[in-house]
Amino acid sequence: MKIARILCPTDFSEASAHAIDLAVAIAHWYNARIAAIHVIDAGVTVSEMGVSSSHTEADPRVIRAMMASGFSSSSNIDVDLFVEAGPPATRILESAATLPADLIVIGTHGTAGFQHLMLGSVTERVLRKAPCPVLTVPPRAQSTSQLPFRRLLCAIDFSDSALNALQFAVSLANESDARLTLLHVLEWPWEEPPPPNLADLPAEQGAALAEYRRYREKMALTELEKTAGLTRLAHSPTVRLRNGKPYRQILDVAQDEASDLIVIGVHGRNPMDLMFFGSTANQVVRRASCPVLTIRS
Repeated sequence: MKIARILCPTDFSEASAHAIDLAVAIAHWYNARIAAIHVIDAGVTVSEMGVSSSHTEADPRVIRAMMASGFSSSSNIDVDLFVEAGPPATRILESAATLPADLIVIGTHGTAGFQHLMLGSVTERVLRKAPCPVLTVPPRAQSTSQLPFRRLLCAIDFSDSALNALQFAVSLANESDARLTLLHVLEWPWEEPPPPNLADLPAEQGAALAEYRRYREKMALTELEKTAGLTRLAHSPTVRLRNGKPYRQILDVAQDEASDLIVIGVHGRNPMDLMFFGSTANQVVRRASCPVLTIRS
């Protein structure tokens, strides 16, 4: 996997600082260049952006100096600083397409007036429309991840987008010498866990359902093991099969394994996908206590 240019939006919040840490680490692993961008939004006051309230206007020179300070620890990494004005999500997406960026690293929360933007319209619009993979990063205070990555979790449903996500996960595992877990979740028409009590069903229906369940679990495990064998990692991936709501199981396994990163594929770019941003990915991004890498096919 080639990553030559990383786009890292910053609003000078704690979440942005944590996102910068990850952007710098990934830039080191891939010998990539970072493009840092701050967007001056006319609807947000200077103090809300984290700039001293003594400034009556958002002076690009002041902002550029603050951005440089945020990346002061990025030794041996080339960092380009961009200060733009306008709608934040629009400017971020335009920059990602123009550079072009191979990866966007962005925080999921911001300061004061930016909080509703970075958690809502900005980050979610970037996630829906980005032309490249997006790494969303929770605030350091809420994060359970560590650098360098040691434990990666990749959700697999065997779709093209999931297999694309797996390629990225394998690349990251190689670069950071991390352990990788492949997780597949079987979702049933009923809510589980717990599974339905087969004894409550007519004997013939109960037997048929039990056999169907065994069949699907066996097929899923076979496919998981086959997929794991294709990764050719130094540390063979762990495979896990869960039953239930996909986003809940992904979050549960991430917590159980103290995952440093969740990697997940998002299906397509049709209107329904863009509207809901994939219900599973959306819920994982909103609730995860570690960074989440989303990759659209």
